[in-house]
Amino acid sequence: MPEKEIQQLKKLLEKKFSVEEKRQRLKELEFAVADPDIWKKDRAEAEVKMKEYGLTKSQVEAFDAIETEKDVMDFEERFMTKNKYENVPAIISVMPGAGGQDASDWAEMLLEMYGAYAEKRNWKISKIDEDTIEIKGEDAFNILRKESGVHRLVRISPYDAKKLRHTSFALVEILPSLPKNAGDVQIPEKDIKVDFKRSSGPGGQNVNKVETAVKVVHIPTGLSASSQVERSQAQNRERAMLILKAKLIKLMEEKQETEINNLKTRVSPEWGHQIRSYVIHPYKMVKDHRTGFETSNVDEVLEGNLDGFIEAELKL
Repeated sequence: MPEKEIQQLKKLLEKKFSVEEKRQRLKELEFAVADPDIWKKDRAEAEVKMKEYGLTKSQVEAFDAIETEKDVMDFEERFMTKNKYENVPAIISVMPGAGGQDASDWAEMLLEMYGAYAEKRNWKISKIDEDTIEIKGEDAFNILRKESGVHRLVRISPYDAKKLRHTSFALVEILPSLPKNAGDVQIPEKDIKVDFKRSSGPGGQNVNKVETAVKVVHIPTGLSASSQVERSQAQNRERAMLILKAKLIKLMEEKQETEINNLKTRVSPEWGHQIRSYVIHPYKMVKDHRTGFETSNVDEVLEGNLDGFIEAELKL
């Protein structure tokens, strides 16, 4: 591609990704994180600004390094999702794999780990369903989105009377929390199946008396979402539908489809290879198989110390 056309594409990217605004923001952040007082007064705020500084700097530097058509394509692929879901809350679901009680316990441990990570960042956490939470914080979805995938645990099972070593798997799904006005995503009613059940969590006097919990299923694909956190059936249905829409949008992006109606093939969970292993026995090690980042401080990781893994993921 001629140099002139590359420069034209670069100008379009500059406008699309608000690069000049990000340059100005980068100067502000650089000044802020260099101030020692912010680290003394509010370390959590300082860490948030430091994270934003790193993300903004990486985008500006990647833009400045564009010289070829491939550079243009790589830049778009790397930052398109981030730009689209900037400052959006994250919905985290963790589903156990085969393995009975061990796998279920591992899924609960992972959900608690992400909750602890959010607490360390002073992010707001709310429960949506037994296996799903929503995390609200500055750019939460973009920071956490690469945690999606299969997580593997190796340990001496607390449920095995013989104290044998067991391997458990759980699937982590990170979705953007769509706004209530996400009306541009239309799902035909004939493609939706709705089930109701009694809520098992807090929710007032109607709990266990009225079927307020809702599960919605997209029949053509088999994708489903549920909510039991709201007080009314209508509110839970609305929230479950928003989560389902997020799942369908993600599937559309993966399959490069432009219409939900084109997603006719019923999908099944594709677990694939694990993205990270947590080994507690016979040695202690957590290793990310994509970035190579690892640590022997397994307990700290399970208590929410994910900074090293998150930072390594953001560089992918």
